[in-house]
Amino acid sequence: MMKRRQLILRIISVFFVIGTAFAFWYHRHEFVIHNTSIQQYENVQWAVDYPHYTPDETVLQNQPPGPTGYVPSPAATKAFLKLLPKATLREAGPELYLSRGDDDPVLLYRALQKAYREHGGQGTWTVGRQGIGDCVSWGWAHGADIHLATMYCEGDSGEWRPAATEPIYGGSRVEAVGKSSGGWQDGSYGAAAAKWVKDWGILFREPYDGVDLSTYSAERAKQWGNYGCGGKNDSGNLDGVAKKHPVKNVALVGTYADAVAAITSGYPVAVCSNQGFGSTRDSEGFLAARGTWFHCMVFIGVRHDTPGLLCLNSWGPNWVDGPKWPSDQLDGSFWVNERTVDKMLGQGDSFAVSGYQGFPARKLNHENWVKVDTQVPTVFAQGL
Repeated sequence: MMKRRQLILRIISVFFVIGTAFAFWYHRHEFVIHNTSIQQYENVQWAVDYPHYTPDETVLQNQPPGPTGYVPSPAATKAFLKLLPKATLREAGPELYLSRGDDDPVLLYRALQKAYREHGGQGTWTVGRQGIGDCVSWGWAHGADIHLATMYCEGDSGEWRPAATEPIYGGSRVEAVGKSSGGWQDGSYGAAAAKWVKDWGILFREPYDGVDLSTYSAERAKQWGNYGCGGKNDSGNLDGVAKKHPVKNVALVGTYADAVAAITSGYPVAVCSNQGFGSTRDSEGFLAARGTWFHCMVFIGVRHDTPGLLCLNSWGPNWVDGPKWPSDQLDGSFWVNERTVDKMLGQGDSFAVSGYQGFPARKLNHENWVKVDTQVPTVFAQGL
């Protein structure tokens, strides 16, 4: 009996020593990572920390082919929705559901191409590539760009300017969620971006006092993700500028039918979900649902021949290949079937954006966009 007790005590002692050693290693490891990360991201010019890339940029098997960055926050999303007087699209835009119209496709990217060309763009508009886990800001910036382009082509805005992603990213991680610091681990969620663009607003791809936002910077996104819109020493100055250009309305989109109603009248849908896809389109331009991506993209088109929505990603134009439909479909985009769309939107963190009062139904002339006087004030950008 005595020997058995001694054996048990020895086994316990061994496990205690092993456990203590592991705990020491783990906490030292975490301490080193935590304390070097701030200095690392204060000084680097390019910060990309993705386990799905090897050092030579080879994509690892069964991983997303680009950076993601969607971090769901169901409780915070529910709290935000309670603040909206009309939280869902069906509440905010009931007239959108009265008539679907004809069976012609709705291709909002054609408004984007027209607006881009008529505002000094060279060639055709091409999607950029996010450099860190700031996908939420890209999905929302694309949604704002395409909605403003639609307003421009419909004669409701006199100009078009592309939105900068870094302010949306920083604002959604700090100001919009009531924090003083967002930390250095990437990610955001849809409702936080919705709150930022509605209660603060949009900054554009242009120079501002102290910072030039004309081109995307992953380094800037990383910094602003911790310090908020404007960065470390901005002291809220750019927050005030953003508030001059709010998105007037956002509304939760929960089903394929909701998204069709929104896009048909010119309201893109920023979609946050954990749904992954392949990387080769089929003969109709669709991608097969496959794997898991915690990611934000944007729905910008509707087709009825084979029911689906056109999804624009933020990994550049070449991450996906295969046939397109129609032939001018944006590189870097793909069609998603109705069933998969319902699965994505059913996760409860996807929103339509509107620069109007509410979500009025619009009959878009998307085959022949209206040219307008460029001296007319920008409705969406001014948040009138």
